[in-house]
Parts: sequence; C-alpha cells; structure tokens
Amino acid sequence: MLFLISLGAIAAAWWWLGIPVNLARAPIDPNDKLQCISYAPFRSRQTSLSPATQVSREQIEEDLAQLAKISDCIRTYATDLGLDQIPELAAKVGLKVIQGIFLDKDRQKNSTQISTAIRLAKDYPGTIIALVVGNETLLRKDITASDLAATLRSVKAQVTVPVTYADVWEFWLSNRELNDAVDFVTIHILPYWENVPVPAELAAAHVDTIRRRVASAFPGKKILIGEIGWPSEGRMREAALPSRVNQARVVSEILDLARRENFRVNLFEAYDESWKQEIEGTVGGSWGLFDSVWRTPKYPPGTPISNFPLWKLQMCSGMALATLVFGVAWLTLRRKPREPGLAAWLAVGISATTTGILFGVAAQRVFYESYGAGSWLLWGSLLLATTASPVFGANALMSGRSSPSFLELLGPEGYRTKSMPTIMLGLALIVTVVIGTETALGLVFDPRFIDFPFAALTMAAVPFAALTLLNPPMKGIRPVAESVFASIFFVTAIYVGFNEGPANWQSLWTCAAYMLLAVTLWRARARDWKTGTESFEERYAQGHQ
Repeated sequence: MLFLISLGAIAAAWWWLGIPVNLARAPIDPNDKLQCISYAPFRSRQTSLSPATQVSREQIEEDLAQLAKISDCIRTYATDLGLDQIPELAAKVGLKVIQGIFLDKDRQKNSTQISTAIRLAKDYPGTIIALVVGNETLLRKDITASDLAATLRSVKAQVTVPVTYADVWEFWLSNRELNDAVDFVTIHILPYWENVPVPAELAAAHVDTIRRRVASAFPGKKILIGEIGWPSEGRMREAALPSRVNQARVVSEILDLARRENFRVNLFEAYDESWKQEIEGTVGGSWGLFDSVWRTPKYPPGTPISNFPLWKLQMCSGMALATLVFGVAWLTLRRKPREPGLAAWLAVGISATTTGILFGVAAQRVFYESYGAGSWLLWGSLLLATTASPVFGANALMSGRSSPSFLELLGPEGYRTKSMPTIMLGLALIVTVVIGTETALGLVFDPRFIDFPFAALTMAAVPFAALTLLNPPMKGIRPVAESVFASIFFVTAIYVGFNEGPANWQSLWTCAAYMLLAVTLWRARARDWKTGTESFEERYAQGHQ
C-alpha cells in the first residue's frame, strides 16, 4: 500500500509540474512579426571573449533566414569576429539592422569597431537603420560620460543614419548630458536584473512605468527599449523566477503592451548564448527564444508551454527509481530478516517519493546548468551521489545501520569498514557534502550567478536525515571533519536565507537541505581509540542481532 501511495504521489506531482500554459499571444508569431530582436551568432564553443573566434558566412546566413520569418529587424553588438558580414546578408533576406559598436577600455580596438561600422553604414544605407555606439559602456565603467559624448558626436558627423547609445535605464537618468549627443535614447529594462528584482507577473507594468519615467526625463527624444526579456533557466533573485513559462509570459505581455501603447521595443534575444554561462552562470545563457545548439524555437506557435516539456519521461524515471528504493528495502529484509517497524517503512516511503519527484527536476537542471567538461563532471557527480543515497539508505534503514562516518571510508585501518553497502552509502555522503559545501560557500561569497541545487541536495538530505533519526550512531567521539562541514552548512543556511530574502523559495529550500545535512553530520560519531569505544564491525554486528 505504501508503495502504491508513493507512485501515486509521484504521478500527481509530475502531472502538476507538467501542466502546460496557453498564452493569449504566442511569443513568436510568424503572422505578426517582431519589431526587432537582438542577434549574436555564436554557437556551441564559440565565444566573443576569444579573438580567435570567426563566425562563418554560412552560419550567419542560416540564422538570418530563420529570423527573417519572425522579425523585421535585428540588433547587433559589434563588428569584429565575422559580425561585419551581417548587414550584407541581412539585406538579402529583407532584414533591417540596428548596428552595434562595442566600446571598452581598448582605444585601438574601439577605433577599429567605429571605422568598420561607419563603412558598413555607408555601404548598406538601406539596411542599417541606426548605429548604437557603445553598449552598457558606462555600466562597466569602461569610458567616461564626457568621452562617450565626444565619440557619439564624432560618429554622427560621419554618417547619415541616426546614432544612439544603449545602457541600463538608471545610467541614462544619471548621465542626462548625453541627450544632445544622440538622435534617440536607447534604454535597457531587464526586470530580472533590477536592483530590486521584479517578478514575471509584474514585469510588463514595470517596463511601462520605467519607459514613461525616462520619456519625461528626455522630452522630445524618441525612446527605444533596446533590451527587454526574461531568462528561461537559472537561479531565482528574490521573487524573480527564470522559467520557460515566465519567459514566454513576459515576452508576450511586453509585445502586447508595445502594440497598445505604440512604443518601440527590441527583444533580448534571438538565440541562447551558452558561452555566457562561463561568466554569468546558467541565467546568462538562457535569454533566447531559440535554442543555442539546434536553433529550434522554444515556443512553437500553437503549442502549449510547459516548464517540463518532457514531464512524462521524468515521471516514469522517478517512478522507476522509487520502485528500486522499495525493492532494495524488501530484498534487504529477505536476506537478513528483522522487524524494522512502521517508522522505517515510512522513512523508505518518504525517501522514495522525494527522490521520485525530484530526480527529473535535478536531471533537467544538470542538463541546463552544465557548461564544459568540468561543470558536467561536477553536477553529474552530485546527481549520481544523491540518486544513490536513497537506494543505499533504504538498505541501511532495513539493516538497522546508522549513517556512516567519513572515518569508516577514509580513516586508518582500525576505523574502516569492509561492508560494500556502507562504503557506497558513505561515498554518496562524501560527494554530496563536498559539492554541497562548494555551492554553499559560493552562495555566501559570490552568489550572483550561483544556482541553487535544491532538488539534488534534498534527494540525499532526506534519507540521511531519516537514518540519523531512526538509526542513531552509537556512542563515540564527534569527528572533526563532520563537525566542520556541519558548521559550514548551518552558518551558510542562516546567512543565505537572510541574504536572498523570504520570497526566494529556491534559496529557502536549499537552506533547508543544508540544515538537514548539518544535523546528519553533527550527530556522526566515530570510535575513540583512547576509550576503546566499539569498532564499526562491532556496531554493525549489534545492529543485526
């Protein structure tokens, strides 16, 4: 009966998680083209951070042929790395181009960017409709406002197309002297990245408020929202949750607002840029309306939108894993009959159900959060360890064994166990604790781009907490390693919980998992050589009497 209840709970949870949403307006509608959309052609391992990157003509042609079906215009950000081919190829498919000029602290590189853009504006006057001289250059503090204004005036004197500068809206309000140097004002409004993050359901209203505020500060100047969008994956910031449904909702509502209020908007962005994960985390590579690798639309017209499009597969995987957990518990009792009691079976059921629900979530997050071999190894190892935890935990629960200490795997000869199930459970604990500690310290010292591993950690924390509660360790000394890790998890949970705020459920959930792991580690005990406290083998034998 408990097994059937567990499977039913897993099925119900995944049915709820996979419920699709039908929006009144599709994010991408070929019958109602976008005004403009940001375009960067980098795929796979290509990156704008490497001077060796050179985007091929064929690659750009393929992208622009696709974008011409959904938009009338594209915005670019630079002229190097092969991007100077874009205006010519855009003209062939009927796309207009808002040509970007990337400015940073390298004056020689800036000069080349500017001269190339001026040449392109003259060579393709019917395609390039504006030049954007600098993108968030003031935000990065790469140039002063006075030098930027001088650069803008210099470019304006050499071209016939309108010239502008693009930055986060706050920087326009604090640098109003740029007003006379531009033909129109280009602002970025990214509700997710605001100093006080804005939830997805309030994003459209926030954009409208900011647009009106900037318009009143620059009377007589046209306002272009040069970047507006929402990430489909990544960590929460307060109540701002990256997700597929939220991304589609924000884009749809912004486009509807722009149509009703008749203002200009450029969506950010066309394609996911996976290379940005290296510097901005998962969220940095998840702003596109198309997949980075396969170039497929995330939201095909007429298709309901779900945060878990493969939820049926994820549900079946979870049910299979829960079945394995129950099966291990049953086989353990068949081999070594004992009376575990209802509490032990409830613990197995809770562990199996928790794992069955969260395995699919954790696996999906590994897929989107991993970038590069090191990242795949890290998150893959955590998923493997946390998946093994409830399986070997069920064996320990039914055997009457407690959670193993680190010394039973890594200590001197007198401490170490020869029990393979205990070794596997101990390895799972060590991997979970080590990687969990890395994420905990990251969330304390550099949290901006660190994801919350709430799903994976919970898969391990629950069975280990159950073991600690039902099969407490025998008397002995408190190991130093476990005590240190427990302290780190405890302090981190408190700090991160307060730092991220009560609206961030990913943070609160992760902190709860840290707390469970802290309790497990704090209650660990090991043999004291001086007092002669019983060895692991003796405690193991007592648990089977």
